Amino acid sequence: MKDLGDLLTCPVPLAGNATVLLAHGGGGRLTRDLVERLFLPRFRNRWLEPLHDGALLDRPGSRIAFTADSYVVRPLFFPGGDIGSLAVHGAVNDLAMCGARPLGLSAAFILEEGLAMETLERVAGSMAQAARLAGVPIVAGDTKVVDRGRCEGLYVSVSGVGVVAPGVTISPLAARPGDAVLLSGPVGSHGIAVLSAREELGLELEVESDSAPLWSLVERMLGVSKQIRCLRDPTRGGLATVLLEIAAASGVGMRIEERAIPVEDGVRAACEVLGLDPLYVACEGRLCAVAAPAVADPLLEAMRAHPLGRRSARIGEVVAGEAGEVTLRTVIGGERALDLLSGEQLPRIC
Repeated sequence: MKDLGDLLTCPVPLAGNATVLLAHGGGGRLTRDLVERLFLPRFRNRWLEPLHDGALLDRPGSRIAFTADSYVVRPLFFPGGDIGSLAVHGAVNDLAMCGARPLGLSAAFILEEGLAMETLERVAGSMAQAARLAGVPIVAGDTKVVDRGRCEGLYVSVSGVGVVAPGVTISPLAARPGDAVLLSGPVGSHGIAVLSAREELGLELEVESDSAPLWSLVERMLGVSKQIRCLRDPTRGGLATVLLEIAAASGVGMRIEERAIPVEDGVRAACEVLGLDPLYVACEGRLCAVAAPAVADPLLEAMRAHPLGRRSARIGEVVAGEAGEVTLRTVIGGERALDLLSGEQLPRIC
């Protein structure tokens, strides 16, 4: 068993570093700084500025959603999934968070010399199955091979294109005071599943990744009402980070009830042992929705009737207040302010 102190020690990085740190990819404060201070000023345009899960491109008679993501998870295979199915689910979910029905994906592979062909076959087979189940074809791709030691087996980059139905307008800028905040299921399962597979912790855990394609759930929700303001999947940085990002982008505050947030027993136990906060642990098959109060209950009913949303919950509301301020009412009745992670809680979870 590894020493937990060694595992969890991570110096708090400071802004303005001369080199890239792992925490720049962790979904927290340094990721935001990297995007806002380096990439956004150089690439700025009206499609990029909302910093949504995908770009919405207006075309005559339709709106197209476009997304891109890369996957470097270690290990390649973990309880409940692998890098192949995760890559497909991630692209499908980014499109779904824009309210877009996926049309097609591309898959680019970076392979390390010496990778077992059997491993590549397993990953490709898993991707193919995940794409079939999600109802989206893989229509283009690329392959590169690098020298031994230049990557950890293989990395996958997936891009996706989808179409947004008329009348659907989902944006991280759209939350309004009085809106309801909904969550589709227990948080933190993916991060803990990957961690348990990667590290020799000596913990007897029965936790599987929640990795799943969310378009069918979103489609069900849109069939109930198009008054869904925002959709986000809480991946890197977890639920807390997503709430903070929506609140900041929309210029509102949020009040969240900790008691209402579902957490699996195994995830909660692992977080208690490791000193982690499950609100910051990644999911890969959950969504957070902000919806007009009048449609919150019908949406929640529809979500609970779907296999991927059986444990959906109303976890809070949007309030008028300081932009980006999210307060959590704890299970013991106190309140604490949520904040972006300064370092990286769990590296390499996607």
